[in-house]
Amino acid sequence: MLSEVLMIITLISIWLSILMSMITLGGATHFWLKQSKVLVDVKPLKKYPKISIIVPAHNEELVIAQTTQALLDLNYPKDKLELLLYADNCVDKTADVMRSVTASAQKNGYHIQIIERKGTGGKAGVLNDALKIAKGDYLAVYDADAMPEKNALYFLVRKALENPQKYVAVFGRNKTRNAEQNFLTRCINQEIVVTQRIQHCGIWHLFQIGRIPGTNFIIQRNFVKEIGGWRNGALTEDTDISFKIMQSGKLIALAYKFQQEPERLHDYYFQRLRWAKGNYQVVINNFVHLFDCSNWRVKLETLYYSCTFFWFNAAIILSDWIFFSNVIALIIRLFNPEFQIPFTFGESNILITQLLLLNWLFMIILYLLQINTAMSTQYGQATTHQIWLGLASYFTYSQLFIIVSVHAVCSVILDDLFHRNKTVWVKTRRFND
Repeated sequence: MLSEVLMIITLISIWLSILMSMITLGGATHFWLKQSKVLVDVKPLKKYPKISIIVPAHNEELVIAQTTQALLDLNYPKDKLELLLYADNCVDKTADVMRSVTASAQKNGYHIQIIERKGTGGKAGVLNDALKIAKGDYLAVYDADAMPEKNALYFLVRKALENPQKYVAVFGRNKTRNAEQNFLTRCINQEIVVTQRIQHCGIWHLFQIGRIPGTNFIIQRNFVKEIGGWRNGALTEDTDISFKIMQSGKLIALAYKFQQEPERLHDYYFQRLRWAKGNYQVVINNFVHLFDCSNWRVKLETLYYSCTFFWFNAAIILSDWIFFSNVIALIIRLFNPEFQIPFTFGESNILITQLLLLNWLFMIILYLLQINTAMSTQYGQATTHQIWLGLASYFTYSQLFIIVSVHAVCSVILDDLFHRNKTVWVKTRRFND
């Protein structure tokens, strides 16, 4: 009886996750069909609010030069820009590289501060320190490995000015700088494109729910002060402040940049582990909003995150357990016909096997459909190579997230039990382009 209940719960959970993905994909498809008819132009804005650009960098000497130069090349009046470059607890030459790149720019009228910080709190701590000295109407945040396109900041500001009372933050697209480096970076590139072109666009189009991605976004400085800044020590300060914005009833609007992704499995694993832990912490902290009088967008986003990071992950793990338990039992039955198959409906195992195979087939097709749809929105990326890469990544790269998720949940629990330090800035190894 218990095994049948577990199987039914698992199947229903997987069907719900497929339905949620189909809704998101449908919203994104409708969004891109509309956007494909829009001509993008770059014309002068009615006004140019002052922007304080903040770059938190921790031992980033390999990539910070290109990022700093890209920021200096932005299509935005230099008298309306303030660059706050933070070398946070660095033991390399990050600060020296910053000074070298900005030396001539400072002589040409750019307002630049290079701060060698020795504080705590990780990236959130840097942002809070910058909040105290920033003079801009908006704060723009770029990671140290970012290389924003020339008009990236222009498009963020233009979107914010459409409704400054409602749009307190605006985020843009991120692109992978080293997408063709190896199999891992190709898979990461597909993940990023699907996340931004399907999930972000679909959710914004359907519900006007935006999610700050951690880099390539702007936010009103006064609003950040009103909500008390970033939560020091938050592993995913972007997700954390996104929930704060939604709780206030304001919106994070969707409004292009390149960033470098980890090229080694070890670096990727611990980067994603940090992100997963941060998201789990945010879900736990905001779970109460499902049952209070919070804004409906907060409830919907909390439900989405709760389902994605807890319920659906658990369903996938349980379905794998059911499948492999039955496979092992079938192998044993070859030698011992009396051995009982643990998970069946009635006397036959055919039905449950068929249902699980049908579910997996749907998930694979939907996975490939999301990738192909997302890639078709980017010039030159909708190729048969991407389909084969997506199929390979489904059985390798995407399955790794299950391990990361389990590790993250265990780590969050142990952090709370043993009061371990959760604010250590984990360095992602960089590579020369």
